[in-house]
Amino acid sequence: MGRAALYPGSFDPIHNGHLGVIERAASIFSPLIVTVFVNQAKRPLFDGAERVELVRRATAHIPGVVVDQSDGLLVHYAAKQRVDVVIRGLRAVLDFDYEVQIALMNKKMAPGLETIFMLTNETHAYLSSTLIKELASYRADVSALVPPPVADALARKFARGE
Repeated sequence: MGRAALYPGSFDPIHNGHLGVIERAASIFSPLIVTVFVNQAKRPLFDGAERVELVRRATAHIPGVVVDQSDGLLVHYAAKQRVDVVIRGLRAVLDFDYEVQIALMNKKMAPGLETIFMLTNETHAYLSSTLIKELASYRADVSALVPPPVADALARKFARGE
């Protein structure tokens, strides 16, 4: 087994941009712990258990990926898992600004924790979970943007009017 890393996110829902980062990171780090972080202050479309299950199903084909869930601080979770590398995906300059602030705060709180930024594949650089949820709420076909289990779950959610 190689060096472990974390790929944290809300993954509400996981999309093909996330998957591209996961596939590449898992080819470098093993295990890659994809962690669904649950923020009680937010109102996600999918609850924590649903998001974990969708991430598990979407990443089942990727060797070395472990899916977990946390509701605490990333630095505490990383220490508990004995992981000192965090992977973050970047789409654009706006992501960079926000992600650097988070990485620097994490570094301040946990000096041994390194953040590695991976650029999202250019074919998925425009994707965001927010945009996907909005499209799906209008019953748009999002099957080219998300893994099949997510497309099905979105269709079911919005068919029920959630």
